Amino acid sequence: MGLSLFSHEVSDLCLGKPPVKSLSISATVGDALSALRLLGESSLSVWSCDHSEKSDKSESEDCLCVGKVCMVDVICFLGKEENLSCPAKALEAPLEVLIPKGSALVRHLEPNASLVEAIDLILEGAHNIVIPIQSRRITATRKMLLHSHSFNTLHNNREYCWLTQEDILRYLLNSIGRFSPISNSPINSLQAIDTENILAVHYDDPASSALPLISQSLVQQTSVAILDEYGKVIGEISPYTINTCHESVAAAVATLSAGDLMSYIDCGGPPDELVQLVKDRLEEKKYGAFLEFMEEDSTLSSASSFCSTSSDEEFGWGRRSGGGYSARLVRRSEAIVCYPRSSLVAVMVQALSHRVSYVWVVEEDGTLSGIVTFASMFKVFRECLRSMA
Repeated sequence: MGLSLFSHEVSDLCLGKPPVKSLSISATVGDALSALRLLGESSLSVWSCDHSEKSDKSESEDCLCVGKVCMVDVICFLGKEENLSCPAKALEAPLEVLIPKGSALVRHLEPNASLVEAIDLILEGAHNIVIPIQSRRITATRKMLLHSHSFNTLHNNREYCWLTQEDILRYLLNSIGRFSPISNSPINSLQAIDTENILAVHYDDPASSALPLISQSLVQQTSVAILDEYGKVIGEISPYTINTCHESVAAAVATLSAGDLMSYIDCGGPPDELVQLVKDRLEEKKYGAFLEFMEEDSTLSSASSFCSTSSDEEFGWGRRSGGGYSARLVRRSEAIVCYPRSSLVAVMVQALSHRVSYVWVVEEDGTLSGIVTFASMFKVFRECLRSMA
């Protein structure tokens, strides 16, 4: 029965998905920021073709999705010392500076590819899998409308959707009974706990020391744990949370401690005293240009504007992006934890219910011992398939 499940085509998971919105690799960081603000998407696809109305390259058969960009990318870029000094210049940088060289975070598959092929791409590091939409017919009128739209969804005369790791894991959860007894086994018996790739800082460490870790956690689809002096988890700096915030959060990363940053990005919005502390420290560090950048938007006078706080999102739900579950999320900075003897299905449910792609593993006393990711769960399912063959 497991073999039958894994022979399903990826098109089975694409039903009802809208086309992904996109940017051209020729765009700038400022273009990406404007698009993310306007569209409210958690991320946008980046394509090798030119989307300008004057260019016919968007029709080229070699137009490929080469990556994706999100608010975390922008914030981490603006948070670099050289960009804090001149944010306006930073926004003029080409979009390609946000796309890791040799990145395989986004991969292409045809609709008739098998589910196991998609899982193999995830195990190779893919976050999103781009798939042509089969059911939608592109008429001449629709094609004209798509090209006139500010954010193109048409490439190679086709529209595309993308699958996320969460989409596929939810699909597997719906058939979890087929993987018994593996699904009910403790995670420490399945080699699903990663004890090496743990990203963590201490509460009193400068948040700036966590900046490269935040970028790394985005690639790994994990988070940065906040530890106390005894190595116990007291919270996290999650890219899922940062992704809902205003780009001026880069200033908080540059000026606050890790613990204060955790409070700053919490879903209720930053306390007024922390906002003022950030401004004072920007002046002390001679980052007046970024302070002006922060104050350009008059809506920032309200603390709640730093991060989205809609009623739905407070419970971990947000808008879908590209029809997937990688929605713009708002969640508190509390770490989601499990224990070494937690079952695989329990950890799956825990991660999916909190809309994150990882769960921290702690000992009974609360000390951090590892992390379970979607990728490690997929590895278990892939090994399960091999054992059935």
